[in-house]
Amino acid sequence: MNRLNVELKFTAMLLAFAAAIPLTASAQQKLLPAQSEIAFVSKQFGVPVGGKFKKFDAELAFDPKKADAARVSFTVDLLSADIGNNETEAELKKPGWFNSAKVPQATFTSTSVKALGGGKFEFAGKLAIKGISQPVVVPVTLTQNSGVTKAVGSFTLKRLDFKIGDGEWNDVSIVANEVAVNVKLALTGIAPL
Repeated sequence: MNRLNVELKFTAMLLAFAAAIPLTASAQQKLLPAQSEIAFVSKQFGVPVGGKFKKFDAELAFDPKKADAARVSFTVDLLSADIGNNETEAELKKPGWFNSAKVPQATFTSTSVKALGGGKFEFAGKLAIKGISQPVVVPVTLTQNSGVTKAVGSFTLKRLDFKIGDGEWNDVSIVANEVAVNVKLALTGIAPL
């Protein structure tokens, strides 16, 4: 796979990590990793290129009826980016992309959570990638069934805001600046909606 394709996939993965949606790691609230996913899609020469992160973790203190008191923090292992191509994944680790040898994790820390009604919430916070912190807002829809809460959300990141695909890959006609991040999380221990 050529270097451009590797960089595009890297950018998409980085953005995916940014998709910090409420995950749980507290004693009562837990993330079910096998049922959860953080995926990303970027475009290279107008063609969608997708991937996902295999390792992520979070700490959550979240009561749907007291959303304004919620606290969410999230870490994504940038080394776990999976785009289905070893060459591209190796490229993503380089300084121009994720720089994961120096900064191996992306983080999200909530600053506010707003209930919108009907199981919909808005998580605002700071996303840090490569040591660069930017504000993000992630709309999330929660559904519950048999003690499991599903949190589904998506948002768009601008990779150049985090210097992902820096240098020769700054040309957005080759690799789009926008990266769609899609999060599907399965959680236990969340109070009823």
